[in-house]
Amino acid sequence: MSLAEKYPQEVKQILSKYPVEHKRAAVMPLLYLAQREQGYVTKSAMSDIAQLLGITDTEVASVVGFYTLYHDEQAGKYRMQVCADLPCALRGADKFLESLCVNLGVKVGETTSDGLVTVESVMCLAACDKAPMFQVQGRDGISYHENMNVDKTMELVQALKASVG
Repeated sequence: MSLAEKYPQEVKQILSKYPVEHKRAAVMPLLYLAQREQGYVTKSAMSDIAQLLGITDTEVASVVGFYTLYHDEQAGKYRMQVCADLPCALRGADKFLESLCVNLGVKVGETTSDGLVTVESVMCLAACDKAPMFQVQGRDGISYHENMNVDKTMELVQALKASVG
């Protein structure tokens, strides 16, 4: 079932916000809609979006690949995205990420055995002065966590486990 068939009202509402000659600008809200249910955007959804907007599948995929808010692969219930660019690394983000992965029993990009958390390394979450920091993406939104250490992060993971428990 196509995105437009599955969510006809929402697709119509999103497209109505953009002039027809600039409808390609609706790519991001349509990606968000497509990702909402499963936590990632399927190839068929990318193709649906491309067709709706009159652009190529590659153009849609490039938006998914560029932004840390869109994903083209299934992952854990929560994505813990640790900022690891140079300013954050200088404040210990690289060591934080390494220790976090050890504590969770995963490597960067992997999901915990219970399927709860996928740990990812991303660039620039705009809080260099508050590193180590990360964002947690779940189907219920995004939360930001700054000036973190592994102990506080593991407490957060335990709270996430309890909330789905």
